[in-house]
Amino acid sequence: MTVLSTADQIEVDEPRHFITGPIRDAMAVAWRNLRALPRIPQYLVFSTIQPVIFVLMFRYVFGGAIKVPGPIPYVDYLIPGVFAQVVVFGSMGTAIGLATDMQSGLLERFRSLPMARSALLAGRTIADTVRNVFVVILMSLVGFGVGFRFHGGWLRFLAGCLLVLVFGYALSWVFASVGLLVGDPETAQAAGFPILAPLVFASSAFVPVSTMPGWLRAFANHQPVSITASAVRALFLGNNAKFLPNTASTTSLVLQTIAWAAGIVLVFGPLAVRRYRKAI
Repeated sequence: MTVLSTADQIEVDEPRHFITGPIRDAMAVAWRNLRALPRIPQYLVFSTIQPVIFVLMFRYVFGGAIKVPGPIPYVDYLIPGVFAQVVVFGSMGTAIGLATDMQSGLLERFRSLPMARSALLAGRTIADTVRNVFVVILMSLVGFGVGFRFHGGWLRFLAGCLLVLVFGYALSWVFASVGLLVGDPETAQAAGFPILAPLVFASSAFVPVSTMPGWLRAFANHQPVSITASAVRALFLGNNAKFLPNTASTTSLVLQTIAWAAGIVLVFGPLAVRRYRKAI
């Protein structure tokens, strides 16, 4: 049986409030997960190396063959899509982490503690969002190094980063459900890729949707990764976003992204909690 350290224990000798209690529980679990990251250096390496490879590959291998409308350099089109791709693939870590905890028996240990049932899931998704913050910072530095420049000012740049983090947090709840459903880290990773690959590659993340066949364009135009990538791109490009074809207003794209994120959490949050209760 897995034994929690003293720092991992949830304090039980203080009165619990029905609002602050679950929040404290979730923060304790999030801190536990963040502390564990340095102990898994291979996970940190692969979660950061992969997006760097994507940036370099699309910037220098495919960038010369991909044209975007107007005076927009391809690297300025690419980096917002990479931001979306990073948080989408990063959400798979939620499934793998929960499946690992489930396999090791840690979920049973948490259930024996007087803590909110949702705290384990909320703590995991919060920790993965914090990890995404560092990955987005790294991608920004890599992007600036390969020639990326934003044109809408610092506030719009920061708003775009925040928007993509919100979307990544929402996707974490989807893969929390997946991890609890399969209960095995290898299976969780295998189950996640067929879901993520069509969303990322059949989207506006790397190429304009207008270059796709009509039947695929209908899907790519309206799926959440395209909406998020287009919203972040519109924020980053500022006035230059008007040169992109079939682009809605920046406000409309941002609101659509927020709506997608809220809808995903409202649907998959309760499903994940319900699955957690059945899994242990």
